[in-house]
Amino acid sequence: MGKKKPRPRRSFTREFKAEIVELCQRGDRSVGQVAKDFDLTETAVRDWIRQAEADIGRRDGLTSSEREELAALRRENRRLREDVDILKRATAFFAKETR
Repeated sequence: MGKKKPRPRRSFTREFKAEIVELCQRGDRSVGQVAKDFDLTETAVRDWIRQAEADIGRRDGLTSSEREELAALRRENRRLREDVDILKRATAFFAKETR
């Protein structure tokens, strides 16, 4: 019937997110109203507020820089695992060839 199409994933700059967080923390408007005014999801805005609070130490959790470092380390770990897998297969191949 009236199925909504999923909204395409959008990305926002740090500056924009900081501005939205500041608007919410001022207290003039509710989180829901700010989200509606800027065509954002309330969940995304609440996540940005939560992350901003973690960044300044007001809330437990990883800071933005820690999250970026963790993501980079996970990418590197995945690449290294792939490299090890390739080397294992190459070793097995050459061990078979030399017999």
